[in-house]
Amino acid sequence: MKRNDYINWDEYFMGVSLLAAKRSKDPNTQVGACIVDENNIILSTGYNGFPFGCSDDDYPWEREGENTKYKYVVHAELNAILNANGKSLKGARIYVDLFPCNECAKAIIQSGISEVVYLYDKYADTAETQASKRMLGSAGVKLTVFKTDREKLELNFKR
Repeated sequence: MKRNDYINWDEYFMGVSLLAAKRSKDPNTQVGACIVDENNIILSTGYNGFPFGCSDDDYPWEREGENTKYKYVVHAELNAILNANGKSLKGARIYVDLFPCNECAKAIIQSGISEVVYLYDKYADTAETQASKRMLGSAGVKLTVFKTDREKLELNFKR
């Protein structure tokens, strides 16, 4: 008899995006993304961090002041799109824990992704997030709030 407590596809892919976020070295905000095709095959993942060749020891992590991370960090969604290395993302879904900013929304739309599944919308009231929602809506990108009855998923490296 098969197990009944297995995770569903949405839980799996959101779990992958949360696991990808653990790769981020940002001391304040860790975001992950997972792009999946219509057959539930993972096409790419990404997390927020500096571009290849830009050492995270040489660039700022500060959020305020003259020299901040915001000029340099690549967001998880854009990283996942770029990490797809030219694969078609048309009709794909992107799972991300934080609702995409306006810049990532542009990349999502241009790449052909058709659905954004997100865990939370921390910056819902900002002008950037409002712009993001407007563009995604105009482009016909479906916005889905991730829902689950599970409180957590646990990974163990030792059994």
